[in-house]
Amino acid sequence: MKKILSLLIVLATAVSLQADSKKDRERFVTRVETCEAILREFQADPARAIPANVLQGAKALVITNQIRGGLILGLQEGYGTILVKKSNGTWSIPVVVGAGEASLGLQLGGSRIETIYVIMNENTPRQLFEGRFNIGVDAAAVAGPRVADAEKSNRELLSVPVLVYSNQKGLFAGATVKSGYITRSDSINRAFYPGDYDLPELLYGNFVNPVPAEVQPLINYVAKLSP
Repeated sequence: MKKILSLLIVLATAVSLQADSKKDRERFVTRVETCEAILREFQADPARAIPANVLQGAKALVITNQIRGGLILGLQEGYGTILVKKSNGTWSIPVVVGAGEASLGLQLGGSRIETIYVIMNENTPRQLFEGRFNIGVDAAAVAGPRVADAEKSNRELLSVPVLVYSNQKGLFAGATVKSGYITRSDSINRAFYPGDYDLPELLYGNFVNPVPAEVQPLINYVAKLSP
């Protein structure tokens, strides 16, 4: 009897883990597709679009989506996607990350903020290896120039480690920004990509081959923006 009960427990646990893995896989795909849509929407709007010279100099892109449900509930969900440009000039596969405590555009009551962080050096994204990266603290961050502010895309501004683009109005190019943190989400990435790889291996290695069809559109679009 005890053996039967033990077997049932093992089977129930296996089924539960399989269901959780499937949900994480679906969650991964939804988040990557949402981040791709955010980037496309930014680039389609001249008031928010990131200039070509900024994107061409990018070493990494982080696209985040955050929602706040109210003062008491606080931040309900925050996530994003990071891609890095490798030393050979190709873009990595997208890796899902967590995002929290963003203040840009978040107001009392239900609100949402979409932000794109353009990282201009190779060392800054590697700070995520430690598990958490604080925007504007671990690396200097300023509001990036937009297409409409082409004359502000000067060399000094483009040398700042992180250029921030958000859907908040009134944030002028060059303004110092502190907008929360980004964290690793290794479990959800493991649920999608084959193999037991974490963020460093996924971003900088070539272990995932072939690249899953679900993430290829985002990679192609980023490569088009920053060849």
